[in-house]
Amino acid sequence: MSAVSDRLPTFPWDKLEPYKKTASAHPDGIVDLSVGTPVDPVPELIQKALIDAADSPGYPTVWGTPALRDAITGWVERRLGAREVTHRHVLPIVGSKELVAWLPTQLGLGPGDRVAHPRLAYPTYEVGARLARADHEVYDDPTELDPRGLKLLWLNSPSNPTGKVLAKPELTRIVAWARSHGVLVFSDECYLELGWDADPVSVLHPDVNGGSYEGIVAVHSLSKRSNLAGYRAAFLAGDPDVLGPLLQIRKHGGMMTSAPTQAAVVAALGDDEHVRVQRDRYAARRDALRAALESHGFRIEHSEASLYLWATKGESCWTTVSALADLGILVAPGDFYGEAGAQHVRVAFTATDERVRAAVQRLT
Repeated sequence: MSAVSDRLPTFPWDKLEPYKKTASAHPDGIVDLSVGTPVDPVPELIQKALIDAADSPGYPTVWGTPALRDAITGWVERRLGAREVTHRHVLPIVGSKELVAWLPTQLGLGPGDRVAHPRLAYPTYEVGARLARADHEVYDDPTELDPRGLKLLWLNSPSNPTGKVLAKPELTRIVAWARSHGVLVFSDECYLELGWDADPVSVLHPDVNGGSYEGIVAVHSLSKRSNLAGYRAAFLAGDPDVLGPLLQIRKHGGMMTSAPTQAAVVAALGDDEHVRVQRDRYAARRDALRAALESHGFRIEHSEASLYLWATKGESCWTTVSALADLGILVAPGDFYGEAGAQHVRVAFTATDERVRAAVQRLT
C-alpha cells in the first residue's frame, strides 16, 4: 500500500487546517468559502424520486437503467446541442472524481505514456496520472504540446479554479489538433451550466466536433447544478469506441451507481426549473462577494463561469489565506491548483446566504 500512496502528493487540504482553526475562532463563526460543496437543499422532486426507489434490493447495473440512459441522451441533446446520441454514447459514473482519478488506469496507461492538463487545474488530473504511473505535464495551449506519447488530454471549461471558459473557436481548434495526432480528449464540463459572463460550449456540440464524436468524451456531474454532491451522480458522453471498453472494465470493477441514485438522476435531468432556481441563488451570492472582495482591494481574474472567484492582491496566496482567516473567512490557496496560482486564492460562493452576508460585512 505504501508503494501506491508514495506516488501521490500530500493531500492539499490538510495544509489548510491551521487556518481553518483560526477562522473558526471568530466570534461570529467561520465563513467557509474554501470548498465548492453545495449547501442548499436537494430539490424535492429529486428527493421524492430517490425515496420512491428506496426499495431496491437487487444489484444495479453499471450501464444504468434504460430510463437513466434515455435521460442522459435527452439532456445531452437538449442542453448541449449534441446530435444523434444513442445509449452507446453514454455511461453513468460514480461521481466525476473517481473517473478523473482512475481513468488513466482504466485506459491502460502506464510508464512512458503522457497525460496533459491545464497549468491551473483540479489536482486529481495529476493524481490519476500518478496512480497509473504515467507521466503528467501541464499546458497553456495544448496544441503546443509534443503529441508523441500523449495519450490523454484533459480539457476543463469552465475551469476549476479560475472560471475561465474556452470559446467555441478555441475548442474547435483543439479538438481538430488532437484528432490529427490521435490524442484522446476528455473534456471536464462539470460547471457548464454555471456560466455568468460567458456561455460555455461543450465539445459535444457539432460546431466543435464537426458532427463526429471520434476521440472525444465529455464529463458531466449533477453535484453542482442539482445539489447532488452527496449522491455521487455523474456521467460520460461521447465516443462509443472509448466508452464501450470502459463499460466492460467498470463492470468487472463493480463501479455502479446505486439504483435509488439512478432514479434521482432521471428526475434531475428531466427538470430545468430547479437548475434555474439554484443559478439565481448562486448569482446573487457571486455578485455580493465579488463587490466585497473588490472593495477590500482584490482583483478578480477570469471567473466568467463556475462557482468560484479567482482573486488576487498580488501577494503570496498563503499571506492572503492568513489575512482572511483572521477575519473568520476561509478560502483555498491558489497553489493547490498549480504553481501558477501562487498569488491567487479561490473563493467559493457556495455558502448559505447568511454566511455570505457575514463575509461581506467583514470585508467591507
